[in-house]
Amino acid sequence: MARVVLGIETSCDETGVALVDENRRILAEAVRTQVEEHALYGGVVPEIAARAHVESLDRLVRKVMDEAGLGFGELAAVAATAGPGLIGGLLVGLTTAKAICLVHGLPLVAVNHLEAHALTARLTDDVAFPYLLLLVSGGHCQLVEVNGVGSYRRLGSTVDDALGEAFDKVAKMLGLGFPGGPAVERAAEAGDPGRFDFPRPMLGRPGCAFSFSGLKTAVRQTILALGPEARAAVPDICASFQAAVAASVADRTRHALKLFRAHHPGTRPTLVVAGGVAANAALRAALQALAARTDSRLVVPPPRLCTDNGTMIAWAGIERLRLGQTDPLDTRARARWPLDPDAEPALGGGVKGAKA
Repeated sequence: MARVVLGIETSCDETGVALVDENRRILAEAVRTQVEEHALYGGVVPEIAARAHVESLDRLVRKVMDEAGLGFGELAAVAATAGPGLIGGLLVGLTTAKAICLVHGLPLVAVNHLEAHALTARLTDDVAFPYLLLLVSGGHCQLVEVNGVGSYRRLGSTVDDALGEAFDKVAKMLGLGFPGGPAVERAAEAGDPGRFDFPRPMLGRPGCAFSFSGLKTAVRQTILALGPEARAAVPDICASFQAAVAASVADRTRHALKLFRAHHPGTRPTLVVAGGVAANAALRAALQALAARTDSRLVVPPPRLCTDNGTMIAWAGIERLRLGQTDPLDTRARARWPLDPDAEPALGGGVKGAKA
């Protein structure tokens, strides 16, 4: 019988629970979002997020167990996000997982949230190692070589804002509400992406680092310069912002693909895109065009598995369980937990001596 793992995700503002087996079947899944709770504040409030996890997690666990028709004794393990993320939320999920493991004698797998994003494409598309990961979300913007479970090499990351954070801030400037990514994309549908010539951060520079603060500032200056006319220009501002983002991210990813080929000669690169911003159509189109130009394969998991969810945590638990990797019940939650602890911290610039 295929082993089944219960996955619990509480690192930010989604409470995610799922049951997945080692044959890549999702037996049950549930997500409780907190958009309404945080919309009033224009961003995630950690204390509110933690309390919402407490209120909904037990109910969601029971829901997926009932839907799959399983008892806790039939599980192979419980996997829970242990970091990185908001420490209050992490404690809720990890403590719940420990309690289930203790009562039912199950092994615990403490999952790195970033690793779960990195491995999701192996669940959805059976992607083989090695591959290149572009992780774009509200809290992370990285290009990472995924060489195996637990084996990662960061090629570049943002020197300032994460991409999802930049979307949120632009949406706030324009009065579009929270979360910003979907709001900006909806407004951009009616806009002209060529009206405003916003800067393309880091375009053409060596390496794989990202930067979005200058682009965000340029949007703000444009809004101020337009004055009362800015309201009518919102669609064009959003479309032009998205165009700049797509060009910049595609350029950085192109450099990373060159590095990947240098590290893995003779291998046709697979580019996996994960994180909530992966759902943005303009970005996906730019990356699809890049993949075609560079003879690379583009893999983007379904949108519901790009945002935070319990399914990716359960699958990461299966990947580690297969290797015999479990964790003691005194494992601590970690607000910061990089995939590659030996990577250079400076500016997310990439690998020593590497050029692209």
